Amino acid sequence: MIGQLRTTVIDCPDPRALAGFYAELLGLPVVEEDSEGDEWVVLGGPRGHQPRLAFQQAPDLRPPAWPDPERPQQFHLDVTVDDIESAEQAALALGARRLPGEGEGFRVYADPAGHPFCLCWD
Repeated sequence: MIGQLRTTVIDCPDPRALAGFYAELLGLPVVEEDSEGDEWVVLGGPRGHQPRLAFQQAPDLRPPAWPDPERPQQFHLDVTVDDIESAEQAALALGARRLPGEGEGFRVYADPAGHPFCLCWD
């Protein structure tokens, strides 16, 4: 092993808003942000404790358009849930939207900035 994953960073136009979405979706607290919260926000535990998810301002972001291959997903998060129906309703209420695509044990959504993520269950 060369190193350990410290943080997954997601580019977005509004870091505070997208961090708020994922804070509610994943139950992770805001642990770090710049003075205005408009360029950098981190969720999770203190540095060295995983998982940590950061949001970085990218005003000219061209969001993915799943499943359009001209604007691919770039990355996605798999979020494990116990009850897909209640999890879906909660995610939609936070501002997620359902995307085409699902399979055995997962459904595809977009966060408020357009990044795909999956709700997964056993």
